[in-house]
Amino acid sequence: MSSRSPHPEHRPSEPVRVTPEPVALPEPWRSSRLTVVVPTYDEAGNLPVLVSRLMALDLPELRIVVVDDNSPDGTGEIADKLAIEYGGRLDVLHRTKKDGLGRAYVEGMTRALEDGADYVVQMDADLSHPVGYVPQLLGTLHATDAGVVIGSRYVPGGSLSETWGARRRLLSGWANAYVKTVLAIPVRDVTAGFKIWRASALRTLDLAGIESTGYAFQVEMHYRAYRRGRKIVEIPIHFEDRVVGRSKLDGAVALEAALRPLRLRRAENARR
Repeated sequence: MSSRSPHPEHRPSEPVRVTPEPVALPEPWRSSRLTVVVPTYDEAGNLPVLVSRLMALDLPELRIVVVDDNSPDGTGEIADKLAIEYGGRLDVLHRTKKDGLGRAYVEGMTRALEDGADYVVQMDADLSHPVGYVPQLLGTLHATDAGVVIGSRYVPGGSLSETWGARRRLLSGWANAYVKTVLAIPVRDVTAGFKIWRASALRTLDLAGIESTGYAFQVEMHYRAYRRGRKIVEIPIHFEDRVVGRSKLDGAVALEAALRPLRLRRAENARR
């Protein structure tokens, strides 16, 4: 028997990270004008890894828009260096302060649409959304008449990182159940942040009128899409937990996430 220690990635004490093999897309799907929007705040340890993985995909027209909220850890400067390294395939939007995930996404999506993207991907910078699913999201959008395809943790085949404890799983499950009950949206993972939009669907949502600033942005986008008749499709993904850096979820963000569905329903009822 070998006396060598196992490779660190295979030690039983460490979580197994799921890395899906990207599907090969046919033309013209493979050459779609696709932009990935990535908001960042203190993601210096994760952004270069994410960008490298995205650029390695067999999607020659893939572009990235990084929206940095003046990260004190230098994420913005790292993004600028990556923009030089990858030429015109990566753009950086610098904001002067931490102003919320929702506002960052609105700015990034607006830029993507202005630059001619036909499809726009939302994903986190913390590597919780495995890059290998991006071609599958794009292929599913092409193969259906959906306005948005969601990478879902809660449809059959979807899963959560094994590092998530019981409390976090219960909280996430409760949040989804609460939002679906309040807004009556037929979506399993209504708080999901990994998805792809058709540009035509995004334009119907009135991005400038989005009110949510934090994670409730995801809910508001899904609700607007549903109320405007955009077809929503979900495919299963494995959701990883971040390894580097800290979560941005705080009390104010959690409070907005709890109150926003009630405000959305009240506003919708007022329009009737």
